[in-house]
Amino acid sequence: METIRIKYFSDKIEKLCYIGGKSDWIDLRSAEDVVLKKGDFKLIKLGIGMQLPRGYEAHIVPRSSTYKNFGVIQANHCGIVDESYCGDNDEWMFPALAMRDTEIHVGDRICQFRIMEHQPEIVFEEVEKLADTDRGGFGSTGKN
Repeated sequence: METIRIKYFSDKIEKLCYIGGKSDWIDLRSAEDVVLKKGDFKLIKLGIGMQLPRGYEAHIVPRSSTYKNFGVIQANHCGIVDESYCGDNDEWMFPALAMRDTEIHVGDRICQFRIMEHQPEIVFEEVEKLADTDRGGFGSTGKN
């Protein structure tokens, strides 16, 4: 089990907790009240910062209900925080793009994260043929 140092920038949000047995993703909450008009962009403070272990990174994505509940999408679609973003002022944020007028309040669960090991160092080997199986198209169906 890894121990991760965490700093809370706000006392208005719940402390992070890992819910074992249900998911290995952890919810993140807005640390500020936000009013957005359709088309507005805002970096929403999440109220936390972490010192991740060497060789690890956090993947931050919206919760499945974020768009339905708040009408925002994550502008970078998947945020990556590596272990170098660990300074005393390095607060995590959610880059929200409003698709409709909306309000987000302190404590609202707007995104989630998980900790992943960095990809191992790889070498690419150029070949003329990959495999004998050819699905012949796009996606899982093999049809265009």
